[in-house]
Amino acid sequence: MAEELRFVLTDVLDDEAHTTVGVGIRQYNVDQAGETNYRRLCCFLYDPDDQVLAGLIGATFWDWFYLDLLWVREDLRGQGLGRQLVEEAEAEARRRGAKGAYLDTFSFQAPGFYEKMGYQVFGELPEFPGRHRRYFYTKTL
Repeated sequence: MAEELRFVLTDVLDDEAHTTVGVGIRQYNVDQAGETNYRRLCCFLYDPDDQVLAGLIGATFWDWFYLDLLWVREDLRGQGLGRQLVEEAEAEARRRGAKGAYLDTFSFQAPGFYEKMGYQVFGELPEFPGRHRRYFYTKTL
């Protein structure tokens, strides 16, 4: 059997392989920790022409809120829009039963912003990338 096995290293993701691995790990996770109840949680700010000015993309699962992406157009930063997006998303996460939130950010992005919103560092990677740092935050909801 060992002669028949082969490893393939690639930068191209085959749909069938992706599906097989995804289904396999999801089933294992459910077997170990129960249903995830995964749901996307997104909040966007649009202008009158339906152009996205700011947005938050995340998800809730296993009673947690994961804040994946947060962006505010540069000329609109500092006006509290990011705070509003996060507060709206956190409120919805609570309605969904989330007890905590987590995210990661880089030293050149928004660590101070998240700290002002009550998030606390639980881990960091130095020199990721280069001279910067990557921070991991959590917050009790």
